[in-house]
Amino acid sequence: EDDQFVDMFLDEARIAAGINHANVAQVFDLGKDDNTYWIAMEYLHGEPLRELMRRADERGETIPPYLAARMCADAAEGLHAAHQLRGRNGQLLNLVHRDVTPHNLFVTYDGYLKVVDFGIAKVVDRLASTRAGTLKGKLAYMSPEQVRGQEVDRRTDIFALGVVLWELTTGRRLFRMDTDLDTLEKVQACVVPRPSTIVSGYPPELEEIVMHALARRAEDRLQTGRDFSRALQRFLMSQGTFTGPEDVGEYTIALFGDRVSKREKYL
Repeated sequence: EDDQFVDMFLDEARIAAGINHANVAQVFDLGKDDNTYWIAMEYLHGEPLRELMRRADERGETIPPYLAARMCADAAEGLHAAHQLRGRNGQLLNLVHRDVTPHNLFVTYDGYLKVVDFGIAKVVDRLASTRAGTLKGKLAYMSPEQVRGQEVDRRTDIFALGVVLWELTTGRRLFRMDTDLDTLEKVQACVVPRPSTIVSGYPPELEEIVMHALARRAEDRLQTGRDFSRALQRFLMSQGTFTGPEDVGEYTIALFGDRVSKREKYL
């Protein structure tokens, strides 16, 4: 019903369709049918990362740090591809996801991570001043500059992915509180406990990467998704064990073996 919103939705969907990377869910087509607008994307056979975290928590375990590092390295590569997206004239589009959360990071049963919903959050963010509640529930993964309403760039996505990695490897929530106001205050204060104070034996190299991504000031963070990914890959190599998609896939299927067979019947 809102022409301005429809225009922005279509613009952002077209931009998202231009991202072609293994770690980003592919947009195939978009259109209109009987006044309903739609986007057709690739089917992903797997689970949102939030579901992995929830199932692991139910089992009383934390996702192993080497698997968390592998998944976040892949997510960082997908984000980097979007951040580097250029228009027809070769100009950098400065695309920022703005909603990097465990709900928007998807893990397939064969171990590949895909970033989903690119660009849509940007539309929501633009309308936040006129549509109350559009940011509800997302505050816990926002950067300090984002909750202050300041201009954001790719380093906001770096911060959000840092929050995801912190939570994956500690089994705790970093900023999420019972009310949005309390969450907002925690994000603005940006007090980040070192993971080693929560998890004994936490890898020091991984801790430095997490803390670097979660610096309060954007200029003090890892600056690009590629920087984030390379740092995590160096950590994995330093452990002397190769961690690939098959390891992530085995862990995911171990958590969701009951769902896999059911969904494959439908496929």
